[in-house]
Amino acid sequence: MIVLAIDTAGTGCYAALYDSNRDAVLGVAGADIGRGHAERLMEFVDAALDAAGLDIKAVGRIAVTVGPGSFTGIRVGVAAARGLALALGVPTVGVSSLAALAADHRTGAPLMVAMDAKRDEVYWQRFAVDGSEATPAAIAAITEARAIAAVHDGALVGSAAHLLRDGVSQGIDSVSIATVARLGAQLSPENHLPKPLYLRGPDAKPQAGFAIRRA
Repeated sequence: MIVLAIDTAGTGCYAALYDSNRDAVLGVAGADIGRGHAERLMEFVDAALDAAGLDIKAVGRIAVTVGPGSFTGIRVGVAAARGLALALGVPTVGVSSLAALAADHRTGAPLMVAMDAKRDEVYWQRFAVDGSEATPAAIAAITEARAIAAVHDGALVGSAAHLLRDGVSQGIDSVSIATVARLGAQLSPENHLPKPLYLRGPDAKPQAGFAIRRA
């Protein structure tokens, strides 16, 4: 099965083609662009297809990172994945950025992934030795997350790792697009819908008292 993987959940914008039958990444394209994912994503998808020597019709599944991460970036990636999947008539799966980071850092020990959510908060999740989820993805204040990390018997990775445990180096939150593709090939489309993983509520709130009276 050929999987098209898309990652726009962070500052990077990446696409890759992966052959699950051969466990081979066939083509990758993208860059750490910061902003402008909507304008560049399809360019990178085309470049990845060219690198793989494939036509878009060869794709049998689409995998996309669903966050946590950039609110706008996640929306761009999920919308593109859904649109392509609908046009091609293929399934699409959502891959958690936390799960992808855990897979990138698997060490044979329990793992806690901690991403800096800013505002003195942390996105976090714990994973078992085999990579399965030990806890749901969550957001917590740094003080609460430090208490969780204190009783975690295992490795700690991610951009907030150094905030939660003394002596731990600051990690990064960028995930391998190849890992996103491999996870996307393994996950069940029925149980991993491409739905944004927003762990924090929206900043914008509707204004009260300014509704226009309907005629």
